[in-house]
Amino acid sequence: MKILPILLFFISILFTSEILMAQESDASNKKADTLQAPIKYGLRVGLDVAKPIRTLLDEDYSGFELIADFNISKRLYVAAELGSEEKDYFEPNLNARTKGSYLKVGGDFNANRNWIGLNNIINIGLRYGISAFDQELLAYNIYSTDQTFNPTFRTDALEFNGLTASWVELIVGLKTEVLKNLYLSLNFQIKHMVSEETPENFGNLFIPGFGKTNDYSEFGAGYSYSISYLIPLFTK
Repeated sequence: MKILPILLFFISILFTSEILMAQESDASNKKADTLQAPIKYGLRVGLDVAKPIRTLLDEDYSGFELIADFNISKRLYVAAELGSEEKDYFEPNLNARTKGSYLKVGGDFNANRNWIGLNNIINIGLRYGISAFDQELLAYNIYSTDQTFNPTFRTDALEFNGLTASWVELIVGLKTEVLKNLYLSLNFQIKHMVSEETPENFGNLFIPGFGKTNDYSEFGAGYSYSISYLIPLFTK
């Protein structure tokens, strides 16, 4: 699995950074504490609002995603996203539908040190995503080299159920506290496919959680715009 060494490399960077910060001198820490805001520890839960907006604007798409994270130290967060998506394709030679759900788990590293009065986050994160989905081939042309007759457009639907896929993704984003404990977030994702089940004689056009696929690359991209609320447990 070629992506595994890259994943381990980024994880090692996150934890090494955390260890180095923990080894700072007491004098430096006391000086920093006078300038930096105390850290709120708690569970942050929210919704990716980009997907409902796209659902309203795009009649061929519907999606929903819940997000959550929890800080386990000053800089490290465990994080997860759970969602579902449905995408229709209506093209001259092919009509298809994909629908399913997905789960992404991983962690974030906060690269920002806040001044007193601020609780913003610049996050660099990693996720491992898994998706379970169904593909339905609604209508399609039968390819033929014989041009004597017009192409045959078949409308008898073919269903492919119980398909799965997995991937890893690198996330870079920003969380801003706009009201007390209320955050707006924007992030961008670079994804690499790890495994993928494909129907016989038919490739996946879209994978819930991963997004659009193509035959030329195992990489994909995505974005998220979300609103979330922090349930604070303690501050230190």
